[in-house]
Amino acid sequence: MEPTRVISIRDINRLIKMRLEGDGSLQDIWLRGEISNFTRHSSGHMYFTLKDEGSRLKSIMFASYNQRLPFAPKDGMKVLARGGISVYERDGQYQFYATAMQPDGIGSLYLAFEQLKKKLEGEGLFADYAKRPIPRYPRTVGVITSPTGAAVRDIIITIGRRNPAVNVLLYPVSVQGKSAAPAIVKAIKEMNSLAEADVLIVGRGGGSLEELWAFNEEIVARAIRASGIPVISAVGHETDFTISDFAADLRAATPTAAAELAVPHAGEMKQGLDHLQQRMAKSLRILLGKSRERWQHAARSPYFTQPRRSLLVQAERLDRLRDRLQYRIEAGHARAQEKLARLSGRLSAVSPAQQAVYARKRIIASRRGLELAMGGLLRQRAGQFGSTVRHLDALSPLKIMSRGYSLVYDERQQSLIRTVNQVQPGDLIRVRLADGKLDCQVWGIHGEEQPNGEKQRGS
Repeated sequence: MEPTRVISIRDINRLIKMRLEGDGSLQDIWLRGEISNFTRHSSGHMYFTLKDEGSRLKSIMFASYNQRLPFAPKDGMKVLARGGISVYERDGQYQFYATAMQPDGIGSLYLAFEQLKKKLEGEGLFADYAKRPIPRYPRTVGVITSPTGAAVRDIIITIGRRNPAVNVLLYPVSVQGKSAAPAIVKAIKEMNSLAEADVLIVGRGGGSLEELWAFNEEIVARAIRASGIPVISAVGHETDFTISDFAADLRAATPTAAAELAVPHAGEMKQGLDHLQQRMAKSLRILLGKSRERWQHAARSPYFTQPRRSLLVQAERLDRLRDRLQYRIEAGHARAQEKLARLSGRLSAVSPAQQAVYARKRIIASRRGLELAMGGLLRQRAGQFGSTVRHLDALSPLKIMSRGYSLVYDERQQSLIRTVNQVQPGDLIRVRLADGKLDCQVWGIHGEEQPNGEKQRGS
């Protein structure tokens, strides 16, 4: 039997590759395993196998990705690798294409950090529009940190140096260990319930990823976002980033920097006030100078030096305005009267009563015209009729018979007898005269000579 469809090996490998790369569950995944058969090619690409207790997976990490690794992978190292599954078409072998890698242990915390960050960012917890402004001139700064660490000393010293008038309200908490995250959440809520602080500083000094992990907990991030008081996050050193930094309204590189961001410097404030005072004094001098010039100009004005003349000028202007107003009123009244008369004429012309009068006049005129036309037509037709009657009378056979002529018909009066050849002796005939008819019988026939010399029949 002939096959209905034949696919090349290259095409089937390409199809499988497309299917794998199109499956979202096999792309952007994290794998935990041990590196074996590690090789770094001269091109910079890394080829290795990831294995666990039950299976192995061929893997590759291209140079564009592995050159950013902060460590050197080697055989026997347990790692967390990020990437996707695809197929190497030439060999028909599926393998893992890594794009990122972390040593296992620290890598698991990093993975948890990335996953939580992605989740909260998707919820809009880190959005800029949700961030609250930090008060410019706070009276009380709430500090949530360890009471024994260097961070609290740096914050208190910096605030006292910058502005001794600002109060510091310390809420001591544990910043490391399993109990740290719930303690921080409780402190934020109680600070909000007290409503004494204008801004909160939440943080601690530097440390390892595990030591800073309390500030990567989801409950801490949500508590910061739910706070009614603006929050400044100050965790670790400048290079350290935590979930709390993204959730806070403002991130400070260090606790000292947080104190500087929270409290303005008193000396700078004084300089600013002095500058504002100088600007205000200058503005007042300028305003007073302009007001003095306006007053002097007004004092020299004829309105003050010759008030009566100014009043007379205004009185004259008032008279002119009054005359113009009167003229416009009268002109407007005249135009209104003219328009009213024009509209009244147009209205009367289209009123039903006026239309009826016009129609009646048109009917009377039409009747008169019709009567005149009919009279003329009748007289014309009467003359034509009389002329026709006279003409017919002149042509009438009765008119001719009145002069002695008669018409002769056969006995049935169906045909006119014009010659003697149409009758025989003894035939009955009817003779029509001008005043009546005669029934006669032919006793004899006498023919007359015709113009051609022939003679009609006779007996």
